[in-house]
Amino acid sequence: MSIATPVAIEPPARRTSPWPVFWVASVAAFLVSLDSTMLYAAFGALRAGFPQATAADMSWVLNAYTVVYAAMLIPAGGLADTHGRKRVFLFGVTLFIAASAACGLAGSVGWLIAARVLQAVGAALLTPASLSIVLAAFPQEKRALTVSLWGAVAGFAAAVGPSLGSLVVETVGWPWAFFINLPIGALSLWRGAALLGESTRSTTPRKVDAVGMALLIVAVGAIALAIVESESPAWTRTQLIGAAAAGVIALVAFVIWAGHARDPLVDLGLFRHRTYSAVNAATLSFGIAFATMFFAFFFYMGNVWHYSQAQAGLAIAPGPLTVIPVAIVTGRLAGRIGHRPFLVGGALLYAAAGLWFMLVPGTEPAYLTHWLPGLFLSGASVGMVLPSLSGAAVSKLPAQHYAVGSAVNQATRQIGAVIGVAITVLLLGHGVVQRSDFNAVYGLHIGLALLTAFLCLFVNTRPAPRPS
Repeated sequence: MSIATPVAIEPPARRTSPWPVFWVASVAAFLVSLDSTMLYAAFGALRAGFPQATAADMSWVLNAYTVVYAAMLIPAGGLADTHGRKRVFLFGVTLFIAASAACGLAGSVGWLIAARVLQAVGAALLTPASLSIVLAAFPQEKRALTVSLWGAVAGFAAAVGPSLGSLVVETVGWPWAFFINLPIGALSLWRGAALLGESTRSTTPRKVDAVGMALLIVAVGAIALAIVESESPAWTRTQLIGAAAAGVIALVAFVIWAGHARDPLVDLGLFRHRTYSAVNAATLSFGIAFATMFFAFFFYMGNVWHYSQAQAGLAIAPGPLTVIPVAIVTGRLAGRIGHRPFLVGGALLYAAAGLWFMLVPGTEPAYLTHWLPGLFLSGASVGMVLPSLSGAAVSKLPAQHYAVGSAVNQATRQIGAVIGVAITVLLLGHGVVQRSDFNAVYGLHIGLALLTAFLCLFVNTRPAPRPS
């Protein structure tokens, strides 16, 4: 009987295609990326919908989500590895769409911010579980391609988000920027319950590291709070320094705890691998550069070329759309020759895009000749780098660390995004923005891209040669 059982099970496994699993998991990841980029376009409509709220109050509609999402990603990865990726994925999707409905029904800024926090928790639960489900469904030799495709789906969402957000808020109002998540999320939930199998194979349940989870949330949340509110008059310098210090202390305590706990939330042994450490350092630098470029675009379009929000949303679309085909091709090739050539080459191309934006566009609108070439350069470079960072981060990890390993990498990117947004607002958020103000932004863009290229020299994911 013990011999017959695997023989009976094996043929269906061979006939089962992993692609339905990929699309179910990717649709949920699409939702998370779409929601983030749509709200950049809908922010003006949100302010108009709550005229009694200040700009600082409304900023927490974005900031609360980003801070909680970054803080929860790694704990969510640990929960997925411990309690089952399908279970955590479906719960995350359910919470995300329920919180989206609460956002659309919000009657006050406080209600909206609270609903956004719940939405961030749902997004954090489903994101690492989604990627780990995809990784477990495919054989090793196809993972570079599937991770790149998974990243391309997020890139497509980023492409359509600003344009779709502008269209939705101008036609049916800002609540539909949230209600649009409901049918897409319901489809993913329905198909996920039917198609997904539980990919966590551990027969011994691991205890949740509640102490590590609490320390990590405090560390990331406090540091992100200090960065996001660095220019807010609502917080004093002393308070911000205290928040940052509390975050650093909590981070040090987390590292000490993880080194001694029996079942830590994050196995610090992951960072003994030079490739994994280099990838996460590169993800932080590139995440800052990417967020800086993205936000600077809207500042430039609105303040220098005087585009409307809807025009700016349409104008940015070619860049993210370029990400998709480049990511697909990169994924196919990375599975054969490794990620390093695309990471280093893409980062250098991204530096060239920053140099273009610094030197070419002027004060007079010339979109086709002065801006569109830079968008194609940046889109191609992002298509080479971002999916490759995700793929390289998990390419050598054992199966039981997929969710935590990918969550650490994605959380690092979110922390980079928070820093990038804060820097952009610091440099461009004053009353009158001049063309010369953007030189510092693009100089930072170039420097961080070059740093990313240097860090990626230490990445080695080249497959071992097959025996003849």
